[in-house]
Amino acid sequence: MSGISDKNKLLEFWLESAEKDFQTMLDLKRTGHNHWALFMGHLVIEKLAKALFVKINKAQPPLLHDLRRIIEKTGVTIEPDRRKVLDGITRFNLRARYDDYKHSFYRLCTDEFTDHWIEKIKESKKWIKSLL
Repeated sequence: MSGISDKNKLLEFWLESAEKDFQTMLDLKRTGHNHWALFMGHLVIEKLAKALFVKINKAQPPLLHDLRRIIEKTGVTIEPDRRKVLDGITRFNLRARYDDYKHSFYRLCTDEFTDHWIEKIKESKKWIKSLL
């Protein structure tokens, strides 16, 4: 990253992209595509975590999808309950993507399960944005 402008552009990219994915998550939930909604929810938090990394570290974010690990690399303290939530959301990255997981994950993603995790995603979004 060569300067403040690059940092600001990268930060803006992650924030705008996260907001678009957040709206997509809500649209997918509304149309009954629960497993894809949760996958998009993971992307929302991943992109916000990467924005936080850019802001704090003034560097390109790591090529990771593990939410807790990305945030740990910023030096931000993560409370145990929040660690569990981040780990829970991280599960949605792989399970929604690969065919061998899709069937069991699809059955797991009832409306109640999905609503619960979308609330956790919203809480995590709010928490990370408060750090930005």
